[in-house]
Amino acid sequence: MSDISLSSLGAKVVVAASSDENHPPENIIDGNTNTFWMSTGMFPQEFIIRFAEPTMVSVVTVDSYNVKHLKIEKNTTQSASQFEFGTEKEITGSPLLLLTEFENTEGHLQSNALSLSGSSATHLRFIITRGYDHFVSVHRVSVQP
Repeated sequence: MSDISLSSLGAKVVVAASSDENHPPENIIDGNTNTFWMSTGMFPQEFIIRFAEPTMVSVVTVDSYNVKHLKIEKNTTQSASQFEFGTEKEITGSPLLLLTEFENTEGHLQSNALSLSGSSATHLRFIITRGYDHFVSVHRVSVQP
């Protein structure tokens, strides 16, 4: 499934915290890393992807730029609410600070594969809590069953 765009599988971006008319949220799921969604500054930023039907998700790959901390949540309901913890990685050794931290790749896209342990989901919520700059971009999200 990772080589096929999520939009061709019926997925949709149903919520985005910000939008730029030149870089709309739909670009996240078109399968093309040359198009992207760009935040309009300030954090947190978030977007929600809805699948056409419940989908098994083992790995989510996020291609992005300037994202520092990302949290992914999922749900299995028809509405884009009541999310469950999906995946976070512990940083700084503190059990209270649980965020996925992306490496700063200055001038290159970040590509991070995150394990969701074969969870079924109807929605995935991505919350960008911090960036390496005021603006971040997400170029592609893909999933593997």
